[in-house]
Amino acid sequence: MTHLTIGKLARETGTTVETIRYYEQVGLIAAPARTNGNYRAFRPADLERLRFIRRTRDLGFSLDEVRALLDMAIERDRDCGEVDELAKRHLNAIDQKIADLVALRRDLASVIARCAGGTVADCQILQTFLPRLPGKSGPGTAS
Repeated sequence: MTHLTIGKLARETGTTVETIRYYEQVGLIAAPARTNGNYRAFRPADLERLRFIRRTRDLGFSLDEVRALLDMAIERDRDCGEVDELAKRHLNAIDQKIADLVALRRDLASVIARCAGGTVADCQILQTFLPRLPGKSGPGTAS
């Protein structure tokens, strides 16, 4: 049987050695057998599992979601409705993040558009960011 070192596993998946150790620590990857020299000896199945984890993480799934997907994937005859629901919830969360980012961009663009140049003392951008303090008429000014 062919064994993979942690370094080879990292290279094959574009994952760092530290991340692989972390995934092992949190139970996403089973602790591999050890060689006589006490090195981790990963199997080809571990490579495939890590590729799965890597791809789902690249798509933004949380570790808990990845764990759930891995658990579901083991039961080959299982109805895929739960997988579909989990993926839809994740897509909805992404859509919400996109909407939040669009609103954030619009707000920041509006602030930038108000910039008329001049000095920092008159900077409209900074005035927007700084809270109005009681008795203050603007940033850096005394009342």
